[in-house]
Amino acid sequence: MRYRTTLHNKHNTTQHACMHAYTHALQKYMCMLGYTFMHGCKVFKKFKPDTPASYKLVNLALACTGGGILVPIFLNKIPVTLSIDAYPIAIVASYLIHTYIPSLREVLELSVIFKAMVIVFYESIRCYVVTLFTGVAAATIPASQFSIPVFGPIICGTIGGCGGAFLPMDKGLSPIQDGLAPPMFSAFVAATFYHFVTQYCADDVVECHKKAKVAVAFWFISYAFYKNGILALPSRRAPVGRPNDAAVKVEKTD
Repeated sequence: MRYRTTLHNKHNTTQHACMHAYTHALQKYMCMLGYTFMHGCKVFKKFKPDTPASYKLVNLALACTGGGILVPIFLNKIPVTLSIDAYPIAIVASYLIHTYIPSLREVLELSVIFKAMVIVFYESIRCYVVTLFTGVAAATIPASQFSIPVFGPIICGTIGGCGGAFLPMDKGLSPIQDGLAPPMFSAFVAATFYHFVTQYCADDVVECHKKAKVAVAFWFISYAFYKNGILALPSRRAPVGRPNDAAVKVEKTD
């Protein structure tokens, strides 16, 4: 009887672990698809109708994984497009959606709920990338003038969150010609916050890294909602009539 109970408990534990792994994988792919879809909305607007499919696909891949290509090169690591097979799968799926269901781009602009959902997926992946590369850089780069590496991890984390804006390389510095774009600014703030919190508060705060990641995700999502007008409060001011709406005087004519 005890043997049967033990087998039953092991079976339940294994089943629970499998369900947890399946749920985690499903959440990851949903976030990655939302991430690549959002990048596709920005990239596909610039393409002409006769643009070759190979050019579209490669541009989409560079936009999605630019930071995951540049930062590993800086740190002598393998780029994410080569090391994580989930990225090419999500990129190809997003390419097919934008190619055969282009109307979803219009739905993204018209539906606030759909846009908010995609932003949550998109910023969740950005949070993962920025915190990952900031932490890897902090562990890889040796300290020099200070007790910890200061600028290297922040720079790597920032590029990890917006590196796709600089690829292909022929863009040069044109993406920052008019100042930092919102993704660049938010990535810089997040990388700076995460680096200093995890370096100086790790011994005093329980599960400091996890809590810092939650804070970064909240910052990314809140800032993206604000920049996209989702958090904007409705105006209470009465609409002002245009000058052309004034009453027109009609004269009698014989």
